[in-house]
Amino acid sequence: MRYKILFAFLFVFLSFSCKDDTEITPPEPEVILTDNVLVYESEKIHDHLSLLVKNGSLTSLLVDKQGNTLYEWNFETNLGNDFELLPDGKSIGMFKRSDPVVNFGGYGGVVKIFDEAGTEAWSYDYVNGNDIGHHDVEMLPNGNVIFLVWEEIDAAEVQAAGVDFTLNVYAETLIEVNPITNQVEWEWHSWDHIIQEHDSNAPNYGSISDNPQRININYNINPNGDFMHANGLSYDAAKDVVYISVNYFSEVWAVDHSTTINEASSNSGGSYNKGGDLLYRFGNPMAYNNSSGTRTFYNNHFPNLLKNGVPGAGNMLIYGNSGPDGLQQSTVYEMRLPEPYSLLPNTNNEPTTVWSFTDEELYFGKISGTDRLGNGNTLICEGDFGMWEVTPNGDVVWKYESEANSWRAYGYEFGSTAVEYLGL
Repeated sequence: MRYKILFAFLFVFLSFSCKDDTEITPPEPEVILTDNVLVYESEKIHDHLSLLVKNGSLTSLLVDKQGNTLYEWNFETNLGNDFELLPDGKSIGMFKRSDPVVNFGGYGGVVKIFDEAGTEAWSYDYVNGNDIGHHDVEMLPNGNVIFLVWEEIDAAEVQAAGVDFTLNVYAETLIEVNPITNQVEWEWHSWDHIIQEHDSNAPNYGSISDNPQRININYNINPNGDFMHANGLSYDAAKDVVYISVNYFSEVWAVDHSTTINEASSNSGGSYNKGGDLLYRFGNPMAYNNSSGTRTFYNNHFPNLLKNGVPGAGNMLIYGNSGPDGLQQSTVYEMRLPEPYSLLPNTNNEPTTVWSFTDEELYFGKISGTDRLGNGNTLICEGDFGMWEVTPNGDVVWKYESEANSWRAYGYEFGSTAVEYLGL
């Protein structure tokens, strides 16, 4: 009898135990993906939000990893091109003028800041004659705004400078504006730092290979005058340096931001005592007749200096649009820049590539960009496709196909102030 009672007790205990286990471990909820998501490796992706900036569009999207659009911006005027969220919940972008005097790809002319509610809080037109703001804009730690400008140089001045063609050209310029006063507080002009070997009687004559800090004005002759075509900015607060992605030179340039306006037009002054001459350049040593280095870029976009808080902080991500000999395949590079900068004549000045990723399906010859995520994965914007996420080992763990061409993609963490202000 005692054995029967014990058996019954064990039966009841085990029954309840099994029931409790069932209740504790419910089945995993089903992940529902939109049709935009073509690859989804749940264990390897970084759960974050991606800002997809539509190229020249009236809209941009914030999407989750399942492909859902959690927030959408609808602008009154077209982007031209960049748009990004700021840590204080505001956002900033470059927008197109309705009556541009110059309409090369990426033209803008109007910088706008929006408040946390998405309402336009500041607008600044930069069209000065035929000069016009374009492509990219950044908010500096001091609250000022810096952006790219095409500066028109008259054909007569161009020829007098020793350029091997006669037409108006558009040189790259950096303009920094105070949004409170609308005053220009700093500027840098690439035209102040040119060199040429074409005309010994011109004032900028000299050995290009012996002067890597100078810009070879005859490197790229473009019939429409857009011979540099910068497309991206990144600011290094620790060094007070601005990086510029110069597409038609296939380079990234480093410019000293610590200079005064007068120093920026010269070759002395500033923290590095180089004035506005290039502190550093990389990607294409052929642009300054340097045979010691190896060319890496064949057109490039977005010099993304990685900030503190992500793996690889201090390194730079670059989207290389094409490969040598017309290879239609893009590559993402992570590069470690020299410390201190080293830019010497007839010397290999190229940085160290610490990581790269390519794929036979990854290619777009223009726009595009890349960003580093909190877990070490890399977010890639392929301009004519959409977004990729790849691991440090090169595994493709997420792909999102966009309905329109995309300028860039930025990753934002759940819980970040930029996202919280959106109510997400």
